[in-house]
Amino acid sequence: MSLEKKVRVRFAPSPTGGLHLGGVRTALFNYLFAKHHKGDFILRIEDTDQTRFVAGAESYINECLAWCGITPDESPEKPGSFGPYRQSERKPSYRQYAEQLIEKGHAYYAFDTAEELDEERKLQPNFRYSHENRLDLRNSLSLDEAEVARLLAEGHPHTIRIKIPAEGTVSFEDMIRGRVAFETSLIDDKVLLKADGMPTYHLAVVVDDKAMEISHVFRGEEWLPSAPVHILLWEYLGWKGEMPQWAHLPLILKPDGNGKLSKRDGDRLGFPVYAMNWTDPASGNTTIGFREKGFLPEAFVNMLAMLGWNDGTEEEFFTLEQLIEKFSFERISKAGAKFDFEKAKWFNREWIQRTPNEELVPQIIALLAEKGINAEADKVNTTLALVKDRMTFVADFWEHASYFFQAPESLDTAAVKPKWTPEKTAFFEEVIALFEEQSDWTASHLETIFKEKIAQSGLKVGELMLPLRIMLVGGKFGPDVFVIVETLGKEQVANRIKNGLEIIQN
Repeated sequence: MSLEKKVRVRFAPSPTGGLHLGGVRTALFNYLFAKHHKGDFILRIEDTDQTRFVAGAESYINECLAWCGITPDESPEKPGSFGPYRQSERKPSYRQYAEQLIEKGHAYYAFDTAEELDEERKLQPNFRYSHENRLDLRNSLSLDEAEVARLLAEGHPHTIRIKIPAEGTVSFEDMIRGRVAFETSLIDDKVLLKADGMPTYHLAVVVDDKAMEISHVFRGEEWLPSAPVHILLWEYLGWKGEMPQWAHLPLILKPDGNGKLSKRDGDRLGFPVYAMNWTDPASGNTTIGFREKGFLPEAFVNMLAMLGWNDGTEEEFFTLEQLIEKFSFERISKAGAKFDFEKAKWFNREWIQRTPNEELVPQIIALLAEKGINAEADKVNTTLALVKDRMTFVADFWEHASYFFQAPESLDTAAVKPKWTPEKTAFFEEVIALFEEQSDWTASHLETIFKEKIAQSGLKVGELMLPLRIMLVGGKFGPDVFVIVETLGKEQVANRIKNGLEIIQN
């Protein structure tokens, strides 16, 4: 791909709630493209819709990107020379461009009230404000100049709408989809400037992309119907030669492939769709995120990259640095990508296996602290090595290794009680004394003396190994039982065998 000017791309979310994984993927693809071409990745907050603004959402977006390792070169927190980076702070610039469009005959004042438009919608179920009816509505195209001047002078509430041609075609070259064309006769006269003076997305995105010298616009497929309005604005404002290249990313689909993945799907099927936990300030309800579910950021980013992209090989595992090196828009699919939570978990399980233990230890220490356990790093490291291959999430450590840090609350003795004998009780009482005598506390030595003791007793190995495991861990699970004995230490092993004997006999 030949690039005539410096690559400058932007991720422009609205601070209205949780960050959907589709939004994070859009940010990721923008970031990868920018870094691959030694360009800039910009975070711009599109907060022009004040009715939907949610306090705390902007800092949440920043935290999500930071967790993923997607670091903006410019943002509200790290301003460059193309600010402001919040649309609400750019408000004065938008009206001048809207007025400029009116002067050139490409836009008009619309004085219709919300109530009047609601009445029209009742009369016309498929009502749209367009070339078909604009001369029948209250606007500067249908009213005489004097009436328009009076309404403006009196400060009558009004919007400014783009005047879409009644006939014609708007076409452009999409980097993913190729040639895309739209008939203007089917396009609404979109509002550009609202009655409160704030721009809509349509005007703001064009003005801001021009001001910030954005070279490429990569956004979700759901914005494709808006593209002709934006292209006309670039043309009508006299900026067509500086218009960015366009790419509309495929949707992330529900697991069954029928429609776009939504938060409702996650609630229904029991998996996250937000990058991180989001608590709705209005309701206080928290929606769980991938981070809190236990995903490593590396696994989350890797999984997202593979939703609709591949490098042309069978390889599925990539670090962020490898994704930057290999990323190209030629390898993005036009078709939507089904979200598969089982595959997402598989990515996380594989990343846990590939991540050095010392990088996971701090997370596990924090997990244990939540359980009221103050654990030393060395012991966590040793224990992690024993159970890591069973873990899909970091939180799974507790399920597979809690018994290393606290005695089991209950013992699954159903399999051993029916066959229990006084001889077995005597055997384990002697084992406690035998273990206490040992100076060599290694798994191999302990296994040797345990089995020698069995041979002397005349009992069977199978009848004694299972009870030992259950006494130590609570059930029929865990790594090699003598590795458990070594790790627990002499005092814990003695206490747990004594406790186990009491429970089994009672």
